[in-house]
Amino acid sequence: MPDEYPNAFEAPLTASRLVFTAIGLLDTFTAEQRSAAVIPDFEDPRRTDWDIIPKPDRTGVSLHLLDRHQKVLAWDLVRMCLPLRAFTKVLAITQLETVLRDFEQELLGPALQAWRTPDSYFLTIFGRPGFEDTWSLRFLGHHVCVNITVVRERWVIATPMALGAQPVLYDGVLHPLRDDEGLAFDLLGELNDAQRSTAIIHPVAPADFVTRQVPHIGEVEYGDLYDLGMLQYRITDADREATKFERARPRGLCETEMNSAQRDILRSLLSCYLDRLPEEFRPASENWLKNLATDDVHFAWAGATVRGQAHYFRIQTPRFLIEAVNSVNNGNHLHTVLRDLDNDFGKSMLERPEFDRSVLREHLTTRTTSSIPYESDHSQIPESSTTTSKETRS
Repeated sequence: MPDEYPNAFEAPLTASRLVFTAIGLLDTFTAEQRSAAVIPDFEDPRRTDWDIIPKPDRTGVSLHLLDRHQKVLAWDLVRMCLPLRAFTKVLAITQLETVLRDFEQELLGPALQAWRTPDSYFLTIFGRPGFEDTWSLRFLGHHVCVNITVVRERWVIATPMALGAQPVLYDGVLHPLRDDEGLAFDLLGELNDAQRSTAIIHPVAPADFVTRQVPHIGEVEYGDLYDLGMLQYRITDADREATKFERARPRGLCETEMNSAQRDILRSLLSCYLDRLPEEFRPASENWLKNLATDDVHFAWAGATVRGQAHYFRIQTPRFLIEAVNSVNNGNHLHTVLRDLDNDFGKSMLERPEFDRSVLREHLTTRTTSSIPYESDHSQIPESSTTTSKETRS
């Protein structure tokens, strides 16, 4: 990681606000709620389990179990992590769970009300949310995963950040990821035939993210044959090979091969996903995007080129990776993600010696450790003093 890299994650105001709110929320919890919400071990492997599908073994405290005041504080934690536009997307995505009830009555039956509800989201805190400490929070449920890692109340890492939407195509006003997918269609529509032939890497879309839900992206990643629990859409090993991700060999159309109008759309699409990062990051994000070389950006598409059929796209840069897949349910079930190729969950930062957690907690240790311990062993008292004391008592 370059020496200037940590500066891109500096967000001390956000970090402090998160600490204050997290402590305030925990103070309202019962012992049972606190036990469910807090996993004291920051290194617990569940911290990097960010799959956005429903699971029976979710960690964290469910919104179902919070009272009105606690829900306000929980949502405030999420709000502090996101710009307003991204926060409204999260709110709308959770409300789509209610819309899904009309689509899945026959499938879910009596479980409908419990399965599809805006309260089926879980808040988990890993580590100790305190001053100058390293900890993380996760807000996770169907089609929402907000991962926030706070380092020493100064740096904030906000990836991977995954958002989804279902349904995407229906007669309604809730369309939270309109730009997240729509701008990619706009760009595809602006490409000429030669550009399209380069951008479209395969006629079959992967079933889900090619990088799947691995905690940290490897040198090469292959998509799964089908999405978990979605066997109705399957691909082949040949499809996996054709759509694989490689760090060293980005696929698709390079930005240098685009005209100015096409580049504007591509940069708008990049900005749309970067807008998931904390508002305090905006100057650094805009500066990064401004200095991003056109030969470092690749746009790749797979699958159908029209809505209502399975399709996928990704944008690969030296730092960020964007994936969007809309394959199952005839292109009416969208998953999107923003990932940092090196620093998801703070991996690269926390591997640096100066960010070692034992060092970060040094100040906490000095507050509770005596500078020069007091020795109360009376065997060290001179004999003359002991004798005088005995004589005086007699």
